Amino acid sequence: MVLSRISGNGSSEAMSSTLKEQFGGNLVSRLALHVLVDPEWARGRDIVIVASAAIDGGATVIQLRDKKASTRLLVEQGLALRKLTQERGVLLIVNDRIDVALAVDADGAHIGQGDDMPVQIARQLLGPQRILGVSAGNLTEAAAAVAANADYLSIGPIYSTRAKADAGPAIGTRLIAELVTRYPTPLIGIGGITAASAAEVLQAGAIGVAVITAVVSADDITAATRELATALPEA
Repeated sequence: MVLSRISGNGSSEAMSSTLKEQFGGNLVSRLALHVLVDPEWARGRDIVIVASAAIDGGATVIQLRDKKASTRLLVEQGLALRKLTQERGVLLIVNDRIDVALAVDADGAHIGQGDDMPVQIARQLLGPQRILGVSAGNLTEAAAAVAANADYLSIGPIYSTRAKADAGPAIGTRLIAELVTRYPTPLIGIGGITAASAAEVLQAGAIGVAVITAVVSADDITAATRELATALPEA
């Protein structure tokens, strides 16, 4: 898939040259398998240990997600994960918190809908050199994110999930199939995805998947990640 964006006036626009230079035109493959490390689902295990095990299994993106932590703790967690991800050559994305993403020099940030920062402002703060991912659960949300030059869209919940209380009902893969015909922006499926269901998400048009409990809550994090990675041709 060619990495490109839709500009605010609806015309096709190549992804930022800064991102192309930074990731060597290989950003799509590096977005294949997102593991959201969230202490709430880590069964008491240190998130750096969880992230390291996920990387061992083939995770290409580590996303820091902690809805309950203070800013100070998030920065401490982010700095530790930044060191790990730089050493291991994978991407670090911070969920929701643009300020923390900038503070720890993350590769980017991911924002949702509702109470999160408006997409246009997030794009301005992150600049062209950092990745901006945006959650979307319908065509309207997706169109707004694309117009604001999101680098990828996270679509879901594809299946029912217990990891996000406000995720809403499962939407299946139909929205992915619709969006892939409208926009060239890379799509990531999220919500209740397992190794057994990942192929269906990719067949609909997603270039990757994002998971929380399927990996973070697993007895063997590395094995669970590897099982998912095997189902993803780009991971």
